[in-house]
Amino acid sequence: MKLTHASKTLLAGLTLLGALSLTACNNDDGGVKAGDTPSGAKPTVSTGADSSGGTGDSGSSSGSGSSSGSGSSGEGNTDSEVGNCRSDELEVTAADNTTDKTEGVITVQFKNGGGRDCAISGYAGVDLKTATGDTLSVDRDGDQPHPDVLKDGESAAFNITFPVNTTGGSGVRITNILVTPPNETKTVTIAWPAGSLPVSGEDSSDSGPKLSIGPVGKVSDSPAS
Repeated sequence: MKLTHASKTLLAGLTLLGALSLTACNNDDGGVKAGDTPSGAKPTVSTGADSSGGTGDSGSSSGSGSSSGSGSSGEGNTDSEVGNCRSDELEVTAADNTTDKTEGVITVQFKNGGGRDCAISGYAGVDLKTATGDTLSVDRDGDQPHPDVLKDGESAAFNITFPVNTTGGSGVRITNILVTPPNETKTVTIAWPAGSLPVSGEDSSDSGPKLSIGPVGKVSDSPAS
């Protein structure tokens, strides 16, 4: 019985020693992990795990990514960007498209003959030259312009609206249209293809037709060469 009891006591002591050793080992492992955690967590913080620095980094990265993407798009647009249509590249013509007895319409057309694609957008500058040598400026009608690209051979156009002279008198006889394409400085002179305008103050009212121009727009059925 004594031997058995001693054996049990020795066995219990060994078990207790083993448990203490295991506990010590666990504490040592825990200490290593606790020491490794900050360094292991740093990459997570820099990629947005931390709500302050992470957000800034993430935002910065996101912004950089967006900028990079935009830059790529911008560079692509720059590479494919076309220059403005120049006066020397455009064939400018005018036609009378009046269908109303009181309001006249002149359509001025720009045909791209420059051998390259060119951009056109906005309002042309327009003055009317009278038979007496005077110049009449033409105001914009306020419609929203839209940018277009003209391939070689394609056309864009705008309308000049004006009050038709129904007074029976000679009115104001127009001889030429002075046209400056949008974003250009060189003016092209073409013949006025319609009749006269009423003298200022005659046959006109606040609700009547006004002398004005619309924005330039691409002619949808213009064939490219």
